[in-house]
This record gives sequence, structure tokens and C-alpha cells, in this order.
Amino acid sequence: MTNRESLSVVWDDVAIRLVVFDFDGTIGDTRRNIVLTMRQVMERLHMPVASEEKCASTIGLPLKDCFRTIYPSLTDDGAERCAECYRELFFANAKKLVPQLFPHVLETMEELRRRGVTLAIASSRTSQSLQGFVDDMGLRGLVAMVIGSDEVTHHKPDPEPVTLILDKLGFSAAETLVVGDMPLDIQMGHAAGCHTCAVTYGNATRHELQNASPDLIIDDMSLLLPAMHSL
Repeated sequence: MTNRESLSVVWDDVAIRLVVFDFDGTIGDTRRNIVLTMRQVMERLHMPVASEEKCASTIGLPLKDCFRTIYPSLTDDGAERCAECYRELFFANAKKLVPQLFPHVLETMEELRRRGVTLAIASSRTSQSLQGFVDDMGLRGLVAMVIGSDEVTHHKPDPEPVTLILDKLGFSAAETLVVGDMPLDIQMGHAAGCHTCAVTYGNATRHELQNASPDLIIDDMSLLLPAMHSL
């Protein structure tokens, strides 16, 4: 057995050597920023202002799809106008409402790395803001690869973000765990042939997550490693 294999987490006799995390609602608590910004866009563009719950339910989708989901009749030009307005307002809001890591995320990621597990992030957030958050939150030295929505052709729940990471880092789906807070994340992981873990502290309900049939469901990131060992 190689040193790398000996440090890996064992899942049903298959070593988990790569964990791919979603960002919003899984690593970073950005719900307040996202919902606030979406509603500001609606006000600025004189659109009916959706509820906090409706806005939050779209988190995980690419920006244009978030607004299309809330306003099904929105044209592509209209969705792009919403997305441009959102980007402008979000960066201004982020300076006042700095997103924080969820409890125990940093410690868990550090422990996984200590055990020789490679970490990556696949997000529906654009790479500019995603890379900024990775730096600001002190995660740069922990993650081997960060993929934003503008770096893929097909977005969640399509498996492309995960398969791109697998190809670039040289791992198989069988040795990969995808962790996220939305059904889209779990569906993406399943589509890529990976193991999956849902976190309940993010933007989806436990019922919604259960319907996506993840291999694991945890209520706190500190439970990730114990849960992995229990399978």
C-alpha cells in the first residue's frame, strides 16, 4: 500500500481520495448576500420582488437561470440584464456583508488534507467572485482546483464540473465524494458516478435533499469524516 493510499479515507473498501465541495451553502454562508442582491436587482429593474424563500430556492443555479426560474417569461436579454445588475450590486454588498465559513468547515478541510485527501470546489458562482472568496476565506492552500460556472459549458446538475475536475486531477469517480447543500449538487455527483453527501444547514430542506438520494446526509461539517467512516 502506498503512503497516499494509507492516508485516504476508506468507503466500503474503496479509498476516497478526492472530495469535491460546492461553495454557496456548503462552504460559505452567502445566503444573506445572495438574497439581498437578488431582491435589489428586482427593485432596480422594476420587477415584482420575490420572497426570500423563492430567491434562496434558486441558489446553486447559474445567475441567468436563477432569474429565469423566478420569472419564466424572462427573455435571454432580460436574464442577462439581471445577471449584469446582480454582479455589480453583489460586489458592493460583499464589502459590507462579508460572507463567513460555516462552522467546522475549515477544520474538516484541514483534517482531510492532513489525511492525504485532495480537495476541490465546483460552484455555480462565476470564477472571479469564487476565486476571491477562496482567497479571502483562507482556503487557497487547501484546494487543488476551483471551478466556476464560466469555466464549463454545461452546469449543474450536469456532471461536467465534476468530470472536468476528475480529468484534470487524475482521479476516478469511484474514489470521489461530492458534497453539497442542494439537490443539484447531489444530482451532479450521481451523474458523474461519484459518492455523494448532502449538508442540511444550507439552502435546501432535508426533505428536498432526501428526494435526491444522497449516500450521506449530515447536519454539520464536523460530521463528514465520522459519516464517511461509518459506511
